Amino acid sequence: MTRATERASALEAKLVEASGELGELRKSLEQAELRSRTDALTGLANRGAIDSFLRTAQINAMESGEFLSVFLIDVDHFKQFNDTYGHQLGDQVLRLVAKCLQEGIRDGDLAARYGGEELIGILPGAPLTITQEIAERVRTRIANANVKKRATGELIGQVTISAGVAQFKPGESFEALIERCDQALYRAKQSGRNCTIASDD
Repeated sequence: MTRATERASALEAKLVEASGELGELRKSLEQAELRSRTDALTGLANRGAIDSFLRTAQINAMESGEFLSVFLIDVDHFKQFNDTYGHQLGDQVLRLVAKCLQEGIRDGDLAARYGGEELIGILPGAPLTITQEIAERVRTRIANANVKKRATGELIGQVTISAGVAQFKPGESFEALIERCDQALYRAKQSGRNCTIASDD
C-alpha cells in the first residue's frame, strides 16, 4: 500500500513537473511568435505583421462596406541627421517617432515599421478625414518633442516628419493602396516637409 502511494506521489510530481515544462514551452513559443512579428528597434509591428493585419482589414472593409485608411510617415532629412549625429541618435529618433505614432493611434489600429525610417499607421473603420487628423496629430506631437543626446544631455532640437494618407478603395491591392499613400508622402516632401497630405485619387 505504501509502495503504491509512493508510486502515485512520484507520478503526480512528474505530472506537475511536465505541466510546468509545458507551460514554460508555451510561454517561450508565444514570446518567439511575438518577436517574429515585432521590429526589434522600435517595438512596433514589422512587415510580416503589416501584411497579415492589412489583408484581414481589407477583407473586412469589403465585406462590411466600412472605411479603411492608411498613413505613411517618413522622418525628414534622416540620412543627414544620421551623418551628423551618428546612428545611435538616429535610432533614438526612430524610437521617439515610433512612440508618438503608437500613442497617437486608436485601439484596434496598427502602428508598424514599414522600412528604414518609414512607419505606417493602419486604421480600420476610419475615413480619410479622420486618418488625416490622426496623422497630423502625430506629426505635431513629434515636431513639438525635443531630442536630447542621452549620453550628454545635449539638446539636438526639432525632428519633423512628413505624412501621406490614403483611403482603401474596394478591390484595391495592398500595393496599390501603399503606392497612393507613398505618392501623397512624396508630395508632402515636395511641399517643404513637416506636413500631412492626403491622396487626391
